[in-house]
Amino acid sequence: MSAAVVETARLQMRPLALLDLDGLHRLFADPSVRRFLLDDQIVPREWTEAEIISSIKLFESDGHGMWAVCQKGEGALIGFCGFRFFHDPPELQLLYGIAPEYWSRGLTTEAAKAMIKYAFSELGFTRIVASADAPNTASFRVMEKAGMKFEKRVTIDGRDTIYYTIERP
Repeated sequence: MSAAVVETARLQMRPLALLDLDGLHRLFADPSVRRFLLDDQIVPREWTEAEIISSIKLFESDGHGMWAVCQKGEGALIGFCGFRFFHDPPELQLLYGIAPEYWSRGLTTEAAKAMIKYAFSELGFTRIVASADAPNTASFRVMEKAGMKFEKRVTIDGRDTIYYTIERP
């Protein structure tokens, strides 16, 4: 199953590809991004490559995965948005991140809303889950602006984790 390009007023999103490796790894290495997303761990380039390969395989099997987020008219990756399995047992969740120089412009929310819409209309999802560490208040604002509602607060691997969900209308 091949995925289409998803466009918004300001963004163009396409499935991550190996050509995104350098840009995505730079994003994951940014201290502001990795603080919550990667539990402040510096990940090797090989880990980023494995994430992209995993996403490519997920697109091939299920039609969804992680998308490169670019500004319309520009090809450079400024972020990512899409679906990835987390925790044990694995649960498919919405995940997103934008380079800090693009923060506070509503771009992350724009990407998340587009991905939710795409998942409901094109992929047949009936429910979408997202979670973040409790201190990551910016992520909760994105979830709320994207129409998601608080579901629960749990401890996972010693981290206070908050879940939001949205059901298909």
